[in-house]
Amino acid sequence: MENTPQEGSPQERGATVPTGPAPTAGSAWVIFGSDTVRAEVARTTEERARGLMYRDQLPAGTGMIFVFPEADIRSFWMANTYIALDIAFMDADFRVVDIQQMEPLSEEFTQSRAPALFVLEVPQGWFAEHGVEVGDQAQVVFGP
Repeated sequence: MENTPQEGSPQERGATVPTGPAPTAGSAWVIFGSDTVRAEVARTTEERARGLMYRDQLPAGTGMIFVFPEADIRSFWMANTYIALDIAFMDADFRVVDIQQMEPLSEEFTQSRAPALFVLEVPQGWFAEHGVEVGDQAQVVFGP
């Protein structure tokens, strides 16, 4: 059975809500062609503020997807983040509108070049290694 979308939920924005096997609660699969990122989901203000801070590693094929209540220009920084990251800003259709590299412990803000509703952080180099570019569209499957 498919979940009933709540107002403003990822399901309303075209995310897949599976009826069979699914990511675990609090996680999502972000799929670009044949490549999948197993991502933690940061939905609340507190989860988004903490992000990937204080982590010593981020295994290949994993990351974090930030879900915002509305599309806007997004600013990110790397304070207390020890891992070099790639960051993809995505619109309501999960289309990549910007990709930037982020250096560990930098307190300089990096702004998206276009409004974003979702932001995906992965280990630095992942997007290039998997041929993901601005304009590509992901399929996102959110866990319960």
